[in-house]
Amino acid sequence: MNTEFLEALRDLEKEKGIAVDVLLEAIEAALLSAYKRNFGSLQNARVHIDRETGDFKVYSQRTVVEDVEDERLEISLEDARRIDPRFNLGDVVEDEVTPRNFGRIAAQTAKQVVVQRIREAERNIIFEEFANREGDILTGVVQRIENKNVYIELGKTEAILTPSEQMPGENYQHGERLKTYIVEVKKTTKGPQILVSRTHPGLLKRLFEMEVPELQEGVVELKSIAREAGYRSKIAVYSKDENVDPVGACVGPKGMRVQNIVNELNGEKIDIIKWNPDPSKYVASSLSPAKVVAVEVWEDEKVARVIVPDYQLSLAIGKEGQNARLAAKLTGWKIDIKSESQMADLYPEYSEEGQTDFDDYADEYTDEYSYEEDASPILPDDLSYEDNK
Repeated sequence: MNTEFLEALRDLEKEKGIAVDVLLEAIEAALLSAYKRNFGSLQNARVHIDRETGDFKVYSQRTVVEDVEDERLEISLEDARRIDPRFNLGDVVEDEVTPRNFGRIAAQTAKQVVVQRIREAERNIIFEEFANREGDILTGVVQRIENKNVYIELGKTEAILTPSEQMPGENYQHGERLKTYIVEVKKTTKGPQILVSRTHPGLLKRLFEMEVPELQEGVVELKSIAREAGYRSKIAVYSKDENVDPVGACVGPKGMRVQNIVNELNGEKIDIIKWNPDPSKYVASSLSPAKVVAVEVWEDEKVARVIVPDYQLSLAIGKEGQNARLAAKLTGWKIDIKSESQMADLYPEYSEEGQTDFDDYADEYTDEYSYEEDASPILPDDLSYEDNK
């Protein structure tokens, strides 16, 4: 080793951000291990690299004791003071024992250590870059598919899309560009592991934020999301500005904004409704596209009974209960749906007389936009809910 080697280490410090002292300490530790391995030394030893010249030396270390039991590890006080009168019991005496042919081993070891540290530094840089992007969208290229796991190339690293995070019915092809949501970034011995999702509620949220400027600016708020990936989604939006229509902003001119999101999600149906601080109106809107006649709420239990016209009952419940289930996820309320005839059977006083105003009532409660293109619902992490029974 020489000054050129030290200069190379300083260049690496500037380029990769690895301190020279850290590299030299790692090289010293590796050289010590190589010395013991190649020369069968059982004695205590130390390797020192001169920070100015790059020269290295190996020193044996023996502790000063009164009675010597192992000459490789210990030295008597009398012998130590022959070397230097200042030695006392417990001190360590060092003797240079650098082997003549140790230079080649040192060079190989130093190279291995430097290469390893460079790899670790690059992995740390990648980890820090993507760890700060958890909860964000990234676009990558499908590199390969192994054991149903889809590996997505992201420049110097790759992300893993596991089967549980893949949307039903999607087929991924090599070279296909794909938008995914970063769920988690882990540190492993082989470098950072980036786990992504196509089913996470956050994916829909980020897609709307990318497409709708009003969401980015804070003019429109996305209050809640419910999603069953690949099938249907519901989102609730709100604006404090009375002059801004939050639903229209998300739909976009001629439906282009929501259409772009539907295309990205391969035809997932998306219902966009207006959030309302009044629970009864919010619950009624959440059952879009069904029309609601009346809503009765029990706020302490967070339970709502919704009455719909007989011909709207199946639409309100949805296929296999999907619409009602998503409404429950979206609002955080348990929703009990009854038709008018069911209510009449349960409560005889529920007569035909008061139903003349139901159409007006329904118009008051339904303020939503349903985009039918095949969709799936999204549930935010901070939303607790009960499914409709």
